[in-house]
Amino acid sequence: MTTIPIDGKERDLGGGFVVRRMLPHLKARHVGPFVFFDEMGPVAFGDDAGLDVRPHPHIGLATVTWLFDGVIRHRDSLGSEVDIHPGDVNWMTAGRGIAHSERTPLEVRHDHASLHGIQVWVALPKSHEKIDPEFHHHPAAELPTVERDGARMVVIAGQAFGAMSPVRVFAPMFFVEARLEPGARLSMPEEHAEWGAYVVEGAARFGDLAIAKRDMAVAHDGPPPVLEATEPSLVMLFGGAPLDGERHLWWNFVASSPDLIEKAKADWAAGKFPLVPGDEYERIPLPNN
Repeated sequence: MTTIPIDGKERDLGGGFVVRRMLPHLKARHVGPFVFFDEMGPVAFGDDAGLDVRPHPHIGLATVTWLFDGVIRHRDSLGSEVDIHPGDVNWMTAGRGIAHSERTPLEVRHDHASLHGIQVWVALPKSHEKIDPEFHHHPAAELPTVERDGARMVVIAGQAFGAMSPVRVFAPMFFVEARLEPGARLSMPEEHAEWGAYVVEGAARFGDLAIAKRDMAVAHDGPPPVLEATEPSLVMLFGGAPLDGERHLWWNFVASSPDLIEKAKADWAAGKFPLVPGDEYERIPLPNN
């Protein structure tokens, strides 16, 4: 088994709002179908402030935000408008193209809004990367939980630990929140070939590596690694089958071919993506590089 430590890069987006980027990384461009992994916050916004991610496009991926604190209002070009709270899943499949925005609701900003969560991108298999876009919301009560000695897990997406999430996925994968007591041990799901663990709070061992708070370790090529909490911990577990080929990432686009990226760039610059109802008057322009 090959186990690799991953150190993230932090970026301050202003007002103390820090995002820690873990994937893609030079040591691991992807883990299973996961090609992007960020921790947002934690942050307490000032008066009348909050998250304001203006409408922007995606292709070739599914996105999910998993919150520990706060609320985000999701709007997209399909007409979806849903608030996501801790424990809920908003699973957006971009396919051939979708635009969406993410904002702190106005009614929350007056009371010092806060935010803390994980954002991931899951690359779609080549057979599905140009499907029609979809959006599905699953409240916390729909997600399966698994309890073992000293561990309580929520299966957010995919299959793991004998449970399957109702979220529609397109390739073997798992995305799990695990809350662990000191000494709790979990063997990673043997039905998958690549595994990752990110410590949000606490500390743990993943195979032969010690991982501290805000650190990640990934593994492949061998028996499933064992995760052991060395103190009370909150750990995100993820992975799945290897991708069916390399992926190109540019800005918010993921694709198996550079040509698909170039088409998406041209379409966004030309205003060919549909508008986001309820958020029609702003958009993030195409980057210059």
